[in-house]
Amino acid sequence: MSAVTSRHAVASTPARISLVHSDPYGAGGEAKALEDGIRLFERAEQLGFDIGWIRVRHFEEFPSSPLTLLAAIAQRTKRIRLATGVIPMRYEDPIRLAEDAATVDLLSGGRLELGLGTGIPQFASILDPVFGTSDLAFGAEAQVRLERLREALAGAHVAHSGGGFMSIPADVDLTVTPASAGLADRVWWGPGSLSSAARTGEQGLDIHVSTLNSEDTGVSFSAGQAAQLRAYKAAFAASPAAARREPRLAAGRIILPLTDPRDADAYDGFISGYNKRMRPDGRPHDSAIPMVFDAVHAGEPAAIVDELLADEALREITELTLTLPAPGGIEAHFRTLEAVATQIAPALGWSAST
Repeated sequence: MSAVTSRHAVASTPARISLVHSDPYGAGGEAKALEDGIRLFERAEQLGFDIGWIRVRHFEEFPSSPLTLLAAIAQRTKRIRLATGVIPMRYEDPIRLAEDAATVDLLSGGRLELGLGTGIPQFASILDPVFGTSDLAFGAEAQVRLERLREALAGAHVAHSGGGFMSIPADVDLTVTPASAGLADRVWWGPGSLSSAARTGEQGLDIHVSTLNSEDTGVSFSAGQAAQLRAYKAAFAASPAAARREPRLAAGRIILPLTDPRDADAYDGFISGYNKRMRPDGRPHDSAIPMVFDAVHAGEPAAIVDELLADEALREITELTLTLPAPGGIEAHFRTLEAVATQIAPALGWSAST
């Protein structure tokens, strides 16, 4: 099918299109769900998608070990970049993460994109007893671990050998092995607020905003997220990283072109459940929850293109991320990928990678 046309002028062309995957396991279905995830990346690569992101969860029916899954995907793909979306740093050992990330990057031929975030503070009562408590605030602990990780990826000394043992010689400074050149400049952060977006720019990281803002500043979802992205750009421009490279800015959107009657049925429960949780402006019915959500972009491709081109935040990005719902099933996801790649993304100015 050809790309649809739009009544809007293209305000900004996303250089890259990616997807976020989070296929639920279901009882006894873990192996199939993991295999379906690999198949989804294979199909995305065939369609020209640039990056595939794996959503990360602990103690839920979603991937908890994303780098292991990406190592498997790396062996069945050749071009598509492989990303974590996002690893909660509050609970990660930064040195072990650096070792695993470098290993996957080498196995994939330098295709890893390391997506990180603070984590969800509401999970602390569940996860702290498992992964350890901290004297620091939730976000502050995540930042300490982030800095340690970045140092390790950049080849900084992380330990001293002392008297040495076995193949480790005495009295030498130690760095993480294996090392993968360039990975330290492929670290993304997922903020949710204006201040955390600006900090991400100051740190010289790439930025990936999602389908929710973790603060309510009184404006629309897209206006609030656009402000975050502009604050990020200004801060990045003043950071040392700006002398080395251009920043990358990605934004996630739930995009469901219902071009097949089967897809309307597959996604109906998700769409209705998502919409019931919030008011039409994206604010939860519970006013105590200080968040603002984007809408689900579902329906005819032409209408979706118009919605995306009118989205203020998307005028600031370099990459648009298709956030697939957890429910729906692999066949519906295949059809969604194809419709986005052939009918929606080209209308936004994107060309498939080969």
